[in-house]
Amino acid sequence: MGEMSNFQLGVVGALFLSVASSVSIVICNKALMSNLGFPFATTLTSWHLMVTFCTLHAAQRLNLFVTKSIDFKTVMLFGILNGISIGFLNLSLGFNSIGFYQMTKLAIIPFTVLLETIFLKKQFSSKIKFSLFLLLVGVGIASITDLQLNFVGTVLSLLAIITTCVGQILTNTIQKKLNVSSTQLLYQSAPFQAAILFVSGPVVDQMLTKQNVFAYKYSPIVLAFIILSCLIAVSVNFSTFLVIGKTSPVTYQVLGHLKTCLVLGFGYTLLHDPFTGRNILGILIAVFGMGLYSYFCTEDNKKKQLASDLPLSSQVKDKDSAAVLAGKNVGNQKEENDEVKKLSKDSVI
Repeated sequence: MGEMSNFQLGVVGALFLSVASSVSIVICNKALMSNLGFPFATTLTSWHLMVTFCTLHAAQRLNLFVTKSIDFKTVMLFGILNGISIGFLNLSLGFNSIGFYQMTKLAIIPFTVLLETIFLKKQFSSKIKFSLFLLLVGVGIASITDLQLNFVGTVLSLLAIITTCVGQILTNTIQKKLNVSSTQLLYQSAPFQAAILFVSGPVVDQMLTKQNVFAYKYSPIVLAFIILSCLIAVSVNFSTFLVIGKTSPVTYQVLGHLKTCLVLGFGYTLLHDPFTGRNILGILIAVFGMGLYSYFCTEDNKKKQLASDLPLSSQVKDKDSAAVLAGKNVGNQKEENDEVKKLSKDSVI
């Protein structure tokens, strides 16, 4: 029970860290890009990952965690895949309307469920599927304003969905199959993610913004916000791997939509973004769906825990009954021995 409660506390802590850091970096990046005019999102992400790796390297040198060797090819392909998925998501945003981009993000959950069901033979109850459906409807109502389709944007969105789903499933699978922690996996894969984005980032950003990141004039306040964004990103990247490792890719996506609702709320409260009754209705439906998802997942975990405890309890009962029977046999043998001794005494007399 102690281990289970510690695990639950760890999950809650990981979820809280993920939400807090993600909402913080969205607000920071929105100020950096919208208010200060720094539009180079992909290049900024490569800097995030470089700072994350340097921070983890310093932590490793201070013996704050122990590295674990992972097959080089596995880590390299995993890191490159995650880097490519980030690039595709940014390209999808650039070539599609905001509404279609939100649809792309919503499609990640059902596609992840489909992949895990087909390839990992994972079972999702009808209750959990219903709660996910409610969540997606709510977020869709709250965040999707327009849907403009184009061929290139649609292809990029499909590639973004596929690479993101596979990357997140691998994040969970590698940690569990190879018995590595989120810190160990992030430390070894971050350089590959950073490298692929550092090379492709300026090209992608120039395609999307028609500006050159190296020709941009960096003012002191822009540099300050970039540094702040990179520092927050360390927590974002760490908590992402932590949440996926401790829960599942689907739960991480559910958490991501909670962040969307919080960002909409904070945008209205702090940045005075326009907010309508439709936004409120969508957020309420989404939060209700999240609540149901959390409740049904907890119920399923309890059932699995009970199912795993039953064989142990039956083994204990079998051992107890064997001990009782053994005690009875010993008692019977003792009585028989006493009878034999008594008879032998009588025969001597």
